[in-house]
Amino acid sequence: MPTTLLSKFTAGATVLAACTAVAACRTARTSDPMADKCVTSVGLVEGAPASVVTQGGGCKSPTRAAAFPAEWRFKAGEQGTMAPTAMVASNNALASAAGDEIMKAGGNAVDAAVATGFALAVTFPFAGNLGGGGYMVIRMADGRTAAVDYREIAPLAASRDMYIGPDGKLTNESVVGYRASGVPGAVAGMTAALAKFGSKPLREVLQPAIRLAEEGFTVDSVLFASLRGSRAYLERFDGKTVFYPNGEPLQPGTRFRQPALARTLKLIAEQGADAFYRGEVGDSLVAGMKRGGGIITKEDLARYKPEMRQPIASTYRGYHLLTMPPSSSGGVTITETLNILETYDNLPPFGSVGYAHALASAYQRAFIDRNSKLADPAFAQVPLDKLTSKSYARELRKTIANDKATPTPTLERTIAEGMHTTHYSVVDGSGNAVATTTTINNGYGSGVYLTGPGFFMNDEMDDFAAQPGKPNMFGLVQGEANAIAPGKRMLSAMSPTIVLDPQGKLLLVVGAAGGPRIITATSQVILNVIQNHMTLADAMRAPRLHHQALPDTLRFESAGLTPAVVDSLRAMGWGIVSTGSVANVNAIMRIPGGLVGVTEPRDRGPSRAVGH
Repeated sequence: MPTTLLSKFTAGATVLAACTAVAACRTARTSDPMADKCVTSVGLVEGAPASVVTQGGGCKSPTRAAAFPAEWRFKAGEQGTMAPTAMVASNNALASAAGDEIMKAGGNAVDAAVATGFALAVTFPFAGNLGGGGYMVIRMADGRTAAVDYREIAPLAASRDMYIGPDGKLTNESVVGYRASGVPGAVAGMTAALAKFGSKPLREVLQPAIRLAEEGFTVDSVLFASLRGSRAYLERFDGKTVFYPNGEPLQPGTRFRQPALARTLKLIAEQGADAFYRGEVGDSLVAGMKRGGGIITKEDLARYKPEMRQPIASTYRGYHLLTMPPSSSGGVTITETLNILETYDNLPPFGSVGYAHALASAYQRAFIDRNSKLADPAFAQVPLDKLTSKSYARELRKTIANDKATPTPTLERTIAEGMHTTHYSVVDGSGNAVATTTTINNGYGSGVYLTGPGFFMNDEMDDFAAQPGKPNMFGLVQGEANAIAPGKRMLSAMSPTIVLDPQGKLLLVVGAAGGPRIITATSQVILNVIQNHMTLADAMRAPRLHHQALPDTLRFESAGLTPAVVDSLRAMGWGIVSTGSVANVNAIMRIPGGLVGVTEPRDRGPSRAVGH
């Protein structure tokens, strides 16, 4: 059944699902002390006809109507993309379709996630990549789980002070150019996940990406605008001949073919990850980096391996979360935040002064720990059990006053990463689920395009503390635990997350792009679904807040809080400013009768969720 058409669901089936959901909740309320939460566990009635909500023979939707500020840019009540069986939600429709194609051919969610990831490297060069890395949280229908860490690592020739100039100040070499790149992990991570949890051979899973690279795809306005805005950045390197033919960015409506990338993908399809790390692709990568003064060697590539970790397993008001452990900071910080919020018997209403105060206070404390205690676990002792414990959250709650803000201690550090990342979520018909966040850090990474293998390289070295204790080029003060060391993974905020309902059934697959705002945006979508009983479409459109300890500022999306709420927060002592969009989220939710996918509404354009 095609995905994007809501009409593919009959009104009768939707009404039946809605009534069944309500009946289940009413039954649960008689014995479950947390029964008000079951309205989410059975699935929010996304896309139900208005008659279900208002009439329906006495059957009412278990959702609560979302209420946003009058001037907020999005209206409540919009619909997501519906599908009865399987769904992919990413930042590019062609990449989502690639994953859906693989599931239609009998593949599972891991097959589809890998197909989507490789397709993003072709169609979404802004953040999709072969020259970067990422994280993948997997939850199979049979209960198996995994957290695949394929974060980049510092080359063996890296050194603690490699980006400090003769004047003692940071240079821009961690951000732009050949020396900014860590050893890529994307190909190793995706192929390892496929080998362990997939059902199809790599050769078959790569076919959509190979086709898109070889036959090309039509350039849309999003890619054109991105290239136009990045022109000064990219034209310094070899990508100018590929992305700016005749001196102009690729024009909308033209067909864009990438023969070099197609050849690279074919080699990976035939030889696996060895083609990248020990073979022809790796040789071309090293040669290209060497010509520009980069430090990645054949030995660096040969030594690289992804880490198969166990997800951080936590709970929030009876719901179960599976999220990413270090070297990502996302899972720990989300878990710590939600644990603090769970100490409130009842959180204040969404959009209120009390709600903003509680969220900001929880984020502030969780980020203080993130910034000082988290790093690559191979290089630092991470107090994981303490930071994710309920008892520690209760101790932190005691430091929150109900009527005033607490200034962030000036000695605390803030750690952030580049804003240009991409997240995608996948669910198949069997209930297998994958949450993947991948990045090359800044948009188009370091700007370095390798013409031989046909892809951009990352600038992830900037995610280290290039000069611990002093602001980097973006004014961020980073901690000692995240200092540069050969073979070390740089800290990340990526937060791919899977949520199960109180009965242990899949509910939500979610994650985001946006540096440290990944953590706050992902957790707020989860809260909007579980705590505030919103539909997924409303949960994604709801105004977002952000606080990361330092700078000691509560940021809110423009018009996302009413003027009265802003005034009250300032009176409580919060430094508060409006900002643009807080992160870019893509999510899938299980609902009665199937799945709903919602891609980031702040990212202009049609939905990029595809399913069947």
